[in-house]
Amino acid sequence: MAQRLGERVVLMIARNGQTPVAAALNLMGTNTLYGRNWGCVGNWPFLHFELCYYRAIDFAIAHGLQRVEAGAQGEHKIQRGYQPTLTHSAHWLQNPSLREAVEGFLNAERPAILAEAQNLNVLTPYRQDSTPDAL
Repeated sequence: MAQRLGERVVLMIARNGQTPVAAALNLMGTNTLYGRNWGCVGNWPFLHFELCYYRAIDFAIAHGLQRVEAGAQGEHKIQRGYQPTLTHSAHWLQNPSLREAVEGFLNAERPAILAEAQNLNVLTPYRQDSTPDAL
């Protein structure tokens, strides 16, 4: 990945002293930092949010990026200012039976995902209308 993407791979590492205890893998686009994977060894309260959200936002600001896309899933993202964003997968499954099973599941799941995104959008801290308040 480093050979193909180079500087667009952004790895954030948390350490306890000199020992790495967590990491967040991000990929940088032209104007967006995309959060992709997170892992942690041990129980470190709030470290996930610090590394995956707050440090990602700091990085984006420092590098002139317009937004941070924190990845799929997670109602916990709403209270941190993230809005639901629909994503897609570009996976290819060689086995036809597995491919058909996954496609069937995704087709069945899609309406629930769309409904959940609409429900979560109501909880975002941002104005829903486009008309500014009168002064």
